[in-house]
This record gives sequence, C-alpha cells and structure tokens, in this order.
Amino acid sequence: MNASNEPPAREKVAIKLPPVLRQKIKVRAAQLGLDMQDAVTEAVQAWMEEGAEHPPVDTGGAANFTTHLPHGLNAQFRKVARSRRSALNQALAQALTEWLRDRPASHRQREATGPVRYVVCNQKGGVGKTAVSAGIAEGIAERGARVLLVDFDPQCHLTQQLGHKPLGIDDPSLAKRMLGEEKRTDLRSLVVHVESDQLFGDRLHLLPGSTYAFLLDAKLATAPGLRVREAALERELLALEEDYDYVIVDCPPSLGYTMDNALYYGRTRDGEDPDSSGILIVVQAEDSSADAYELLMAQISDLAGDMNLALALLGIVVNLYDSRRGYIATSSLQGWRDLGSPPVVGVIPDLKEQREAVRVKKPLLEYAPESEQADCMRKLTRRLVG
Repeated sequence: MNASNEPPAREKVAIKLPPVLRQKIKVRAAQLGLDMQDAVTEAVQAWMEEGAEHPPVDTGGAANFTTHLPHGLNAQFRKVARSRRSALNQALAQALTEWLRDRPASHRQREATGPVRYVVCNQKGGVGKTAVSAGIAEGIAERGARVLLVDFDPQCHLTQQLGHKPLGIDDPSLAKRMLGEEKRTDLRSLVVHVESDQLFGDRLHLLPGSTYAFLLDAKLATAPGLRVREAALERELLALEEDYDYVIVDCPPSLGYTMDNALYYGRTRDGEDPDSSGILIVVQAEDSSADAYELLMAQISDLAGDMNLALALLGIVVNLYDSRRGYIATSSLQGWRDLGSPPVVGVIPDLKEQREAVRVKKPLLEYAPESEQADCMRKLTRRLVG
C-alpha cells in the first residue's frame, strides 16, 4: 500500500498578480462554469505550449495570489519562464491575459418562450427582497448574461440602492402604462444602465420604480378595458424581453392585484422548461416571516387554481441570517429547511457589506466582491441557473 506516499494531485502555489486581473479570471471562470484553479491551469499550459513572443502585461500593484496547480506544473512553469527570461509574475499575467482573450464569455441563449423570469416576493416587508433581487441579477450578469431588473415596488428601494432616481407621480412609468394612462413613451426609454467598473459590462439594466405604483392596486381594480387584469405587467414587459436573457421582478409587500400581476408574469409558459422561470420567496429566520409566508402561499394557490396557471416555486431564500441570535434563529432556519418543498436555495448572512453597499449606492458584487455575502449571492445564482 503505497498510496499514502504518492504526491498530491495538486500543490499550492503563491505568485503575485494584479487584483484586477485576478478578479477578471474569477468572473470569466464562473461564466464558463470552471473552477478558478482549472482556469489558471489551462492558461499556464497554453502559455508554455505557445512558443511565440508574448506581449508584456502591466503588473503594477500586484498582490499575493494563491492557487493550486497539478503536481509538477509549477516547477515546469518556472523552468519555462526562466528559459524565456521572464519574471514569474509577468509570465502568469501574460498567460491569464491571453486566456481571457481566447475564451470570451458565453451566456444563456434566449429560448422561444422568452427570457427566464424570476419573481422575488413576500407579503412581509423588510425581509430583504430588494437585496436578493439585486444580488441574483448581479450574479447572473457577472456570468455573462443580459439581465433586466424591474423595480415593481412603489417604495423604489431597488432604484435608489443602485444609484438612480425613482420616477415621480407625473413621470411616464411602467405603472401608468399598465393602467393605459401612458401610451406615448416607449418603456425602453425608461430603462437605465447599472454602472460597473468591470463586472457587468452593459449587461445589467434597471427599469426604475415609480411612486405612482402606490395607486396600482386600487386603479387595477376599477380600470375599464383591461383584457385580463393579472396580465397587465406581462403585456408591457413583453416589448423588452427580446433584449434580455433574464428578467427579475422585485415585488412590493402586497397581496393585491399588483402581486397577482407579478405571479402571473412568473408562470411557466407553454413550451418552457418546468422550474426555469418561477417564484423566489425571501424570508428571515423568525416567526413573523412564517406567518407572511402562509398568506403568500394561499394567494399563489388561489391564483394558480383560478387561472389554471403553472407557478413554479423555485425556492426559499433565508436572508439576514445570524446564528448568534440564538434558538429562534437556528430553529427557524431548520424549520424552513424542514419544509422540503419549496427548498431552501440560499442562506444570506446579516453582515455589514450589504448595508455599506446600499449607503454608497453600489451593487454588492462591485462594492465587496470578496465578501461572504457576495459569495452567497453567487452560490444562489449557480443554484438557480446552473
């Protein structure tokens, strides 16, 4: 039995690398469904095999970078770098830069049924629907897909947190179009770009919220001429769908016509893969979230039954979790997990980075890309989109 004496499959390697390049590799690896260490391995092997001269890369501000390479590759890489009279950090920077060039990001192709649609909701306010909506959208855009965030809450927290101004009572808006009160303005003209230094490119967009949406429930109940009141949101968003791979709707804490419209929009369309589009329910690990959950589930059941809709419950996201709060938090989390269906698809910790990102009006994955909350958002994204 000599297995214990065999060298490990991988060995730890520490090299200096510019932080910006490190982040680009991390993002591109995620977009392509690779582990970061596998991406670095591919880059190093390609650099060694390519005998042509490699253009120099700016390595200013390089910081410690640790990865794991297959056993023996590090020694081979160092040997080739010496033979080419290249500093090791310069050789790695060249390898990774060329790997990025040769492996452009891919994204999920739109299906005939339109983009994937996520409706993020709960009847209870303050559970963090907005933070989860934004985090998922950022995670998907980071992976290379085109994403539209729809701020469907008249409180407009999503719009403000991403650094934009809510639409006023007198402005054209999604809500006014849903009611047939605004026909001249194209919704595309209202869509804004979520700024990012390097993560999202031009792939993450926002349809800002409007304070006029406070009137939606009452006006939908009495508005004449609407063919199907529950389809008003979909009728307006259809014009935007061809531009996106994913549409994410951040819902208000409501059980009225507004929520019915959001749920209808998130239904499984004819020909669409089951559990592709659907509903994400954001809760906290405490008792009042459970009460609100029951009310929401009753509304979902009633709407699905009354209109013969397929409404996929994609999962529960437990937000703002802190085990230090003791038995109530830990037992509540276990209670959500014990439900089984819908499953708990993410647990997001209650940490300062999200609040700081809101304060400075930046996306979390841009403001604190290495934070635990950002990692949890990425894990949730992978759970949803694969």
